[in-house]
Amino acid sequence: MLRLGKVDYLNVLPIYHAFSSRSVPLEAELVAGVPALLNQKFLAGELDITPISSIAYARQPEAGWVLPDISISADGEVESILLFLNCPVEELQGKTIAVTTSSATSVVLLKILMERYFHISCSYQPLQPNLSEMLAQYPAALLIGDDALLARENCKRPYVDLGFLWKEMTGLPMVYALWVIHRDYVQSKSHQIGSVVEAFQQSRRWGMNHRSEVIREARKICSLPTPLLERYFDTIRYDLDDSYRKAVEVFFDYAAQVKALPAPVKLKVWGVDG
Repeated sequence: MLRLGKVDYLNVLPIYHAFSSRSVPLEAELVAGVPALLNQKFLAGELDITPISSIAYARQPEAGWVLPDISISADGEVESILLFLNCPVEELQGKTIAVTTSSATSVVLLKILMERYFHISCSYQPLQPNLSEMLAQYPAALLIGDDALLARENCKRPYVDLGFLWKEMTGLPMVYALWVIHRDYVQSKSHQIGSVVEAFQQSRRWGMNHRSEVIREARKICSLPTPLLERYFDTIRYDLDDSYRKAVEVFFDYAAQVKALPAPVKLKVWGVDG
């Protein structure tokens, strides 16, 4: 059976609720976790297909292929990748920022923005995503996903949205995660990949056409108000067309500039790039 990773955040609910409700059939064993855990499991060969951080793919592109026509992206504000502040950003020069252990792409994005947008040099300390503890020790803290949404709703700290800053700096959307197919699955089950691609395309369409049901399911998972969830699901994009491919490769170029990658990387998309 297909071993399918599932990010343990609301942002994949418009895709995965169609599978879990059996509105779109897909025979798979779902393995849930934060992006960092799914990255590890995929690279260890414990998952066949999963969303992983964009930067995790770029660090080991030989591990597999990118699933076509799907990503976790945003074109501007992303709502859920936030740098919370005890001081103005300009005062962070030479200081240490607490960063969540849940993500890799967002940490690299933060480094790029600090160096190329703000022209600030900082150090970074990985910590468990607890905002009050992070800000008790450090002048700024990066949270992602549901942790960021809940913190923004509850703590009222000033923050900056990294997706907004990336858009302002580059004029491009930001691709935070990609669905990837492990090379072992490609070698042994390549004949099944077409049906998986079609299932994901169906689930994406289903999620867009059943937004109220997705939001009701989200309300069961968290206590966020409905208007916030509606705005969030309007914000998150799932595109991977030519413009989004260009955007993620520009991100990889910047990542190489700040030494987060040894060199820029090009995507290898199943059915498109050979």
